[in-house]
Amino acid sequence: MTTSTEPLFSDLIIGAAPPGRPRDTIDVRDPSSGKLLGRVPDGSAEDGLAAVRAAAEAFDSWRATSPRHRAEVLRRCWELMTERTDEIARLISAENGKTLADARGEVTYAAEFFRWYAEEAVRAVGQLGVSPGGANRIVVTYEPIGVAVLVTPWNFPAAMATRKIAPALAAGCPVVLKPATETPLTAYLIARLCTEAGVPDGVINVVTTRRSGEVVSAMLHDPRVRALSFTGSTEVGRVLLHEAADTVLKSSMELGGNAPFIVLDDADADEVIEGLMIAKMRNGGQACTAANRIYVHRSLIGTVSRRLADRFAALTVGPGTDPASECGPLINERAVTKVAALVESAVAAGARILTGGARPPGEGAFYAPTVLVDVPPGADIVREEVFGPVASLIAFDTDDEVVRAANDTRLGLAAYVYTADLRRGLRIADRLEAGMVAVNRGLLSDPAAPFGGVKESGLGREGGFEGMLEFMESKYIATAW
Repeated sequence: MTTSTEPLFSDLIIGAAPPGRPRDTIDVRDPSSGKLLGRVPDGSAEDGLAAVRAAAEAFDSWRATSPRHRAEVLRRCWELMTERTDEIARLISAENGKTLADARGEVTYAAEFFRWYAEEAVRAVGQLGVSPGGANRIVVTYEPIGVAVLVTPWNFPAAMATRKIAPALAAGCPVVLKPATETPLTAYLIARLCTEAGVPDGVINVVTTRRSGEVVSAMLHDPRVRALSFTGSTEVGRVLLHEAADTVLKSSMELGGNAPFIVLDDADADEVIEGLMIAKMRNGGQACTAANRIYVHRSLIGTVSRRLADRFAALTVGPGTDPASECGPLINERAVTKVAALVESAVAAGARILTGGARPPGEGAFYAPTVLVDVPPGADIVREEVFGPVASLIAFDTDDEVVRAANDTRLGLAAYVYTADLRRGLRIADRLEAGMVAVNRGLLSDPAAPFGGVKESGLGREGGFEGMLEFMESKYIATAW
C-alpha cells in the first residue's frame, strides 16, 4: 500500500519530503470548532503518477490472486472495520462533523461493502452458449479492467471509499484513492485497516491534494489507468468526463441529486414524519439522496409542516463528537453561506419560516434545522441541491401534478413516496425519473442494491452485483468442440 502518511487521530507525522523540496501539507480541522486535527500531505501531479505506478506494478500479482483469496481478504477488512467501529466513528465525527450516531451508522454501512464484495468476488462466473447458427460456442469471461482512480467526497468519507474500493479489489483491480481534502484522515485509516487485513502493497494507494484538478488530470492521462469512479457534484463530473474521454476511460459517475419526497393524501402522518427525519436529516441533510423538495398533499400540508417543525425545533445542535448532539455542523463556512442564501432567497420569494432560518450563536459552521412552507415551485432552493438541514414543503393537489413537478429537474438520483396504497405508490414510482425510489421508507441505500441515478445524476451503478462489473471488461471467445 502506498500512502503519504500514517493516520493518527490527534496528530499526523509527515514523512520526509523528497530531496530538494519541502513537504507541503493540508490542515484538517473540526468544522464544529476549527480545531486542528492533523495534517496530511498536499500531493503534486508527480505524487499522483507515483501512486499510479505503484498500482500498475501490483496489478499482475493481484489479478492473478484467486477470487477466494481476494474474498477472504475483503471479509477480513469487514471484520476489522466492525471491530473498530467506535474508533472510526469518532474520527469521522471529528473531521466531518456528523453526529456520532450518524457516524456509527456510516461505519456499519461502509464495512458492509467489504462483506458484500467478499461474497461477490467468487461469482464473476461468465457465460457459455451456442451461436444461433450453430457454428461455434460463445464463451464470455470477465476480466479486471486495470488500475482504477477513485475520487470521493467529504460527506460520507468511509462509505464512499469502501463502496469503490471493495468492488475494485473483488474484481482484481488495484486503486488510487483521492479523498476530499476536508476528510482525508478517514481514508488513510481505512487504507491502514486494509493493509492489516492482508491487502498487498501497491493495491490500495491514497493521494491527498489541494490541487485536485491538476493531480487527477495527470492520473487520468496516464495510459496505465483504465477506469475512473467519481462521486461528487454534477459540475465536476462533467469536467472529469471530458478528461476521461481523452484516453477513453471506463467511467462511473455518482453525481448530484435533487430528491423529491412525495406525501400522498392517504399517507400515515406518523410514518411520514419518521421517514422525513431520516431522508432529510441524515448527516444534517448533507447527502446526495437527501429529500430536497417535499411535496405534501394539500389536505396534509398543515399537519405535516407543524409536526415536522416541532421535531426540527427539538433537535440538539452541537459538535458531532458530543454524544448529545442530534444535528452537527455543516462541513465549512462556505456551506453555511450557501444554505443561508438559499433560505433568504426562498423567503424573499414568499416562503415562510416555521422554525430555524438562521445560524445559532457561537463558533462553528452551524445552521439551525429549518422548515419552510409555501415555498414557490420555482425558487432556487427547489431547483438546487441544498446540502443542509433545510426542509422545503410544497403543497400539491393531484398525482399527475406532483409527478410532473418531481420530474421537472435535470437530476434524477433518488425519490421518496409515502402512501397507504402500495399499488398506487408503485405506479408513481414507475413514473418518477430517478435511479432509486423508496416507497414508505426514508432510507434506501443498501450495499446489495444498485446505487446510481439517471439524467445528469450519473452513469453506471455502485453496489449490488453491478458494482463489480464497473471494474471489469467482458471478453468474448469463439470456439468449437
